[in-house]
Amino acid sequence: MRDILQVRDLTKIFGGFKAVDAASFNLQEGEILGLLGQNGAGKTTTIQMLLGVLIPTSGEIEYFGKPFREHRGEIQEKINFSSAYTNLPFNLKVKDCLHYVSHFYDIADRRQRIKEIVSQFDLEKLLNRTVAALSAGEQTRLNIAKAFLNRPKIVLLDEPTASLDPENARVVRTFILEQQKSEGLSVVFTSHNMEEVEEVCDRVIFIDGGKITWNDTPYNLSLRLDLNTVTFMLDNPTQDMTRILPKHALKWEVHGTEVSIKLKEKSVPGLIQDLVTNQIGFHGLTINRASLEEYFFKEKTPGVKNAA
Repeated sequence: MRDILQVRDLTKIFGGFKAVDAASFNLQEGEILGLLGQNGAGKTTTIQMLLGVLIPTSGEIEYFGKPFREHRGEIQEKINFSSAYTNLPFNLKVKDCLHYVSHFYDIADRRQRIKEIVSQFDLEKLLNRTVAALSAGEQTRLNIAKAFLNRPKIVLLDEPTASLDPENARVVRTFILEQQKSEGLSVVFTSHNMEEVEEVCDRVIFIDGGKITWNDTPYNLSLRLDLNTVTFMLDNPTQDMTRILPKHALKWEVHGTEVSIKLKEKSVPGLIQDLVTNQIGFHGLTINRASLEEYFFKEKTPGVKNAA
């Protein structure tokens, strides 16, 4: 896949505060790239520079092999964005809002395209309501819908599902993945929902204090933690587990008859063998690798070590 967005040494300084510090990364055609970090890490500032809302202090941004500074109008026809933290005109009806926003772009079949977007995002019942009368979730859905009006090649999504209920969030994720598959859509995606990131993102970047600290696939990042969760059920969990866990020096959690233990991958076979050797009958055994969320919190918590 070819690079469709390239960022080199992107820096933004506000007074004496360096919000983004020499960030360099790429986005490939048809890729969904997660941009992750705590509040204040520099994610939104980076997105705003990618949109041209903020002018970088230094660094370069290229879309489709062309410098953003010199080809801004041409490039903006091919990109779009949505953020949970931006508002649409409150006094407009939904149908007028979509029509108004569509005129930011050169859309040949404007009316037909608006109809398609209304259908895809289930906005029919909202068309005659004002933006101000919509719930937070409905406003978010409208905000995401307008980001696809111009059939963009790249969409920048800043916490797009933050105000959505689980069902609507699932619909949005499904739509994004469908567009990636059918249209080759490329996405820069920020979210605090790590399960969501693991579901949709091909690759993730961690940004901390304006600096990019990790750049890899969700799977590879979770492997760095080398942590697995073994879960199974026992009839007498407390009595049975105290027979073998002191040997392993592991911590364990019990919820009813369910036992969960976190340990390194190489230690899993030995634990299971000890259960069998000590004739501890267990059932419902599952083994899950570390999640991206566990990796993220391990990286952000000083002194946290991998499990034994």
